[in-house]
Amino acid sequence: MNNVTNGNNKSPPASKQYLAVLGLLLGAVCWGIIWYPYRLMAEAGISGSVSSFYTYLIAAFFASVYCAKHWRGILSLSPMILVLGAVAGWTNLAYVLAVIDGEVMRVMLLFYLSPLWTLILAHFWLKEKTQLTGYIAIAVSLLGAFVMLYQPSVSSLPLPRNTSEWLALSSGIGFSLTNVITRRSAQISIRAKSYAVWLGVLIVSLVYIAVTKTALPAPQTFSASQWGIMLAATSLLVLATLIVQYGVTKLAATKASVIFVFELVVAAIASYFLAHETMEINEWIGGSLIVAASIFAAFNSND
Repeated sequence: MNNVTNGNNKSPPASKQYLAVLGLLLGAVCWGIIWYPYRLMAEAGISGSVSSFYTYLIAAFFASVYCAKHWRGILSLSPMILVLGAVAGWTNLAYVLAVIDGEVMRVMLLFYLSPLWTLILAHFWLKEKTQLTGYIAIAVSLLGAFVMLYQPSVSSLPLPRNTSEWLALSSGIGFSLTNVITRRSAQISIRAKSYAVWLGVLIVSLVYIAVTKTALPAPQTFSASQWGIMLAATSLLVLATLIVQYGVTKLAATKASVIFVFELVVAAIASYFLAHETMEINEWIGGSLIVAASIFAAFNSND
């Protein structure tokens, strides 16, 4: 979920494009399975907010060491980076909380409504003119959401059916807002944005822990296997962030956005074999419409 785009429009050599595509595919694999370590921690009695706090604490620590020589310029950064950190922090935490208790594919498909929110935010905040293709993408996304969420036996309205799905929806909105903020902050380096995201999740997790009065276990209370799981989650998110950054700087945003959809394929396979979850026919149809809208929006993007 830490995908930070770069406005580099130069066409790199074919060999670098292949590496970029490979990087994005590997990043999609990482994001498609990163929910599983958090599920394991939850089964061991460690809440998603606590495991998020510690995994991002590890990431932020190593990033602080790596970026130590860049600390001098921190005061010259735009205040917008604080907003980016806060929004991205909630985006990532909400996603983790959602996939722990919710059905993985429903959570991810609700998250993938993000192109809809991006189009709306770009129209009203960035003052970007919405083309006919944008309205088509919005309509198809909404139709997909309606088909997936509508359950007349539960509710007359096509709304998320539990807290996890509301969290997934808010995470997708947060991801869209993160993308729009990123567009408005082209002067901030990718390194600074990535660090802001990691630190943002760390701080938002801590606030969430305090607000919900969740106990924060001391580091020494975790077993070796639990630390191993959290280190695995940290490795996945750091690897995904770095290789995705490489990919999006070498490929057009359109190609990158379409490749990201591979994450859904990985998540579908992983959730079936690891969590024994299956989707109903309305979820397949609605999800297909949402994915189609995402791809359509990517190919008709002005980026």
